[in-house]
Amino acid sequence: MKKIELLFEKVSPFMNKLANNPTLKGISNGMMGSIIITIVGSLCLLITVFPVDAVKNFVESIGIKSVLVGVNSVTIKCLALYITVMVTNSLVKSYDPNEDGLIAGMISLICFFIVTPLGQTTNEVIALPITWLGAAGVFSGLIISIITAKMFLLIKHKGWTIKMPSSVPPMVSKTLEGLIPGVFISIIFIVVSCIFSLTSYGSMHQFVYSFIQTPLQGLGGSLGAMCIFTIVAQLLWFFGIHGTNVISPIYTPIWLSMDLANQAAVAQNGLGSGDNIIGLAFFNTFTWGGCVIGFVFLMAFCAKSKQIKSIGRLSLIPAIFGVTEPVVFGAPLVLNFTLFIPFVFGNVIAVLISYAAIAIGLVPTLMGTTTVFGLPLGFFAAIQGSWEIIVLQLVVMIIVGVFWYPFFKKYDKDMCRQEQENLAIND
Repeated sequence: MKKIELLFEKVSPFMNKLANNPTLKGISNGMMGSIIITIVGSLCLLITVFPVDAVKNFVESIGIKSVLVGVNSVTIKCLALYITVMVTNSLVKSYDPNEDGLIAGMISLICFFIVTPLGQTTNEVIALPITWLGAAGVFSGLIISIITAKMFLLIKHKGWTIKMPSSVPPMVSKTLEGLIPGVFISIIFIVVSCIFSLTSYGSMHQFVYSFIQTPLQGLGGSLGAMCIFTIVAQLLWFFGIHGTNVISPIYTPIWLSMDLANQAAVAQNGLGSGDNIIGLAFFNTFTWGGCVIGFVFLMAFCAKSKQIKSIGRLSLIPAIFGVTEPVVFGAPLVLNFTLFIPFVFGNVIAVLISYAAIAIGLVPTLMGTTTVFGLPLGFFAAIQGSWEIIVLQLVVMIIVGVFWYPFFKKYDKDMCRQEQENLAIND
């Protein structure tokens, strides 16, 4: 354990630097902003494919099914557009807090459309296919966002903008300041689009999807990769670093794309038809609250130590809603080597059990629905479209709680002894 602690003393500065990297922070914050779009689209899809016939028949009888399907199309199936704007906006603010990233976000949207090939309807009307507007275009959208944000700030910092007198309204002045950066960046992507149109790929989107997105999903979307990400995140948490914030910019685009693919399959073929077991919804559902709720219940109802029992009871209600910081820093779990093994490896056990249950067909694949943080235990699973997923989440939390038990007993015993020693000293 001392060797591990010494290792993290050396690694910690690098991890802190990674967590504060402006590009990763910008991507993370921008992706987080897309939760509104994904929740609205996911809920509309869930209602149309709800596993209760009475609900589906009611939706069809009142004539809103087509509306809900349309909402899903302009949200989930166009998610790459929203992500491109929000990530660009977030990146500009991350690179330079004094800058307004909204104009840069609109420029990135223009550039996204520039590199997106047009199609034709059967009546030979020019149209924009949705092929690259959803999951397939997420990674190219992120690349466009990074380039646009950096180029926008470079041009502005060089002073290559139209300056207006102070008497001009700020809205007009900011718009004109973005004119030259917008034209310059658009020209860059016009050239990029022309170059890719001459290749066998036909577009930048196809190239990025073939050479970046698909390989990354193959690597990052595997069971082994999720286990590695999970262990690294928990190790960081153990040393007091917010592990999820550090590595989520790496895995979120990969896993979110896999969730979107599952939602597309569900829209086409119904619940349980998604091909991807792994995904962001899978991770959030089965590692819910860091899988420490079993430990919190042990603290609250089985502890002999007054301190542990008090912390457990204070942490119980927040833990039911997935808020586990009170126990992480109150027990504490941070730098508590007695609880090192369950804290770091509990999530991996949850991932492996859940993956196995889905892989052998006991539980259907998740719909890939996104939800807000703070919902109570069971709700994350409930919106994935199957009661079996709810049961699996509860079973996983119980199994991981059992895994915590021997370590909890050792910690409780140590704390009881320490409390008795303190009483003896005070007497």
